[in-house]
Amino acid sequence: MKKSLIAVMLLASFGLASAANITIKGSDTLVRLGQRWAEEYMKTHPDAVIQVSGGGTGTGIAALINGTTDICEASRDMKEKEYEDARAKGIDPYRVAVALDGIAVFSHESNPVKELTLDQLKGIYTGEITNWKQVGGESHAIILYGRENNSGTYAYFKEHVLKNEDYVENTQTLPGTAAVVNAVSKDKFGIGYGGIAWGKGVKHLDVKKEAESAGVAPSIETVTNGTYPISRELYWFFNGQPQGDLRALLNWTLSPEGQEIAEEVDYIPLPKEMAEKNQVK
Repeated sequence: MKKSLIAVMLLASFGLASAANITIKGSDTLVRLGQRWAEEYMKTHPDAVIQVSGGGTGTGIAALINGTTDICEASRDMKEKEYEDARAKGIDPYRVAVALDGIAVFSHESNPVKELTLDQLKGIYTGEITNWKQVGGESHAIILYGRENNSGTYAYFKEHVLKNEDYVENTQTLPGTAAVVNAVSKDKFGIGYGGIAWGKGVKHLDVKKEAESAGVAPSIETVTNGTYPISRELYWFFNGQPQGDLRALLNWTLSPEGQEIAEEVDYIPLPKEMAEKNQVK
């Protein structure tokens, strides 16, 4: 067996990618940012070939557990069962926050409703509120769009907005936030949710934490300072603390240059101190 092949196999056994090929898989929320990071990184690292694909956070986590991706992009933390499954297969999940995000609530641009409370959002997606008139809009049934259940955004929204209650059955689940935005942009009475970066051609509703609170629009400022009620960290997961080429890529994404790219494509960069802390020394 050639020494170069042995070296690649040894790197793989320690959860390290070859400089020639790094795979990133998972969150559809993060896929656009992951692709942009990969494009920019390869411009200055000609030996690196980085392949980025989506499929949902659940898909990425499964790939990490099965050893078929070097990096899992995730818009939520792994569940305890997922951590247990990973360790049972000899995988040591190492989580790093690489950006911030707010889950925006989308409506058609012509919709007169400007804001909703968290309780109203819960009522809409659990079926307690079924007509726009109940929240200050026109008298028409609310048409619900959402993500598939392997999506980290689906899981986060269910946990933090629905308080772990089930989505009402007539929620139309779509494969990716881009599909949700496209559907809402064409549906005068539609509502959807997804990462801020994807919300083009639709209205972003302000969200109120409590009925008496002021409505807060999703933005870099409100997500960073924590005033937007549906904010979260976006993660990269590795098998063990990344070394070699994976560490170099991670630290570059957390550098001022990498975080500036995140902002350029409408994601929210980490606070400087947090980005520096998350780098692997």
